[in-house]
Amino acid sequence: MVDQVMYAGLTWDYVHVVPYRLFRAVLFDFFGTLTQAVRRGRAHADIAQSLGCHPDDFFAVLDRTFRLRATGVHGSAEASLRWVCAQLGVRPSAERLRAAVAARVVALRIDTRLRPDAIPTLWALKRRGLRVGLVSDCGYELPEFFPALKVAPMVDATVFSVHTGVCKPHEAMYLAACVRLGVSPWQCLYIGDGGGQELTGAKQVGMTAVKLAERDLDQHLSYLNERDWTGPSTPTLLQSLAILDGVDDTLNAWCRWRLETARDSPGSPRPR
Repeated sequence: MVDQVMYAGLTWDYVHVVPYRLFRAVLFDFFGTLTQAVRRGRAHADIAQSLGCHPDDFFAVLDRTFRLRATGVHGSAEASLRWVCAQLGVRPSAERLRAAVAARVVALRIDTRLRPDAIPTLWALKRRGLRVGLVSDCGYELPEFFPALKVAPMVDATVFSVHTGVCKPHEAMYLAACVRLGVSPWQCLYIGDGGGQELTGAKQVGMTAVKLAERDLDQHLSYLNERDWTGPSTPTLLQSLAILDGVDDTLNAWCRWRLETARDSPGSPRPR
């Protein structure tokens, strides 16, 4: 807590010794961060063939156009998938498109495996009184199945690129999360695997960015990965808690020093 006091005609801030936390919220990337490395399962090839596309060609278009499609630029999920097929000269029926969209939601849900320490980490954050946000570059599938995941009740706000119209590192992704959580960017810790230059984007809006460096991420489907990141990193989600607790310890020590200095200095300001 900070009180303002008058001293020598000036306004001073007086810091009381109370538990003080710099961070009020922690934001997470989803794929590759809260989840293990994502790989396409067998069902995706069946979906491609149901649309009349060769799987390899279909996947090549999906990979090449991910960031464009993740902004929702083509409209509905069916329209987006129709556009992908059109790049291969294929024009599936509306019925096949609807079936393929539903199948892709199921297939990606099957591909999505939460990290073993994802739930313990989120519970630990909630116990510390912190708010939790999710910021993800994604298509239409994740918003469909995310509410059914075990981590969903522990997430206070979600920001999906397909809904916002931009991908990370655009500032709108991070600021939307801040608005929904009721916090300022500097009060947020951002944790991600580095895909889509997300760490740089978080840092540029004033957040503290930390890279998750799990070993399995070498096999993760990712885009514009920040492999040369020189900022802080954590080997696991659970170990990121040490960053939060370390900041608390440092700030509490600073508060004690500030108070002792004020008490020992002649003519130091006193609280009201």
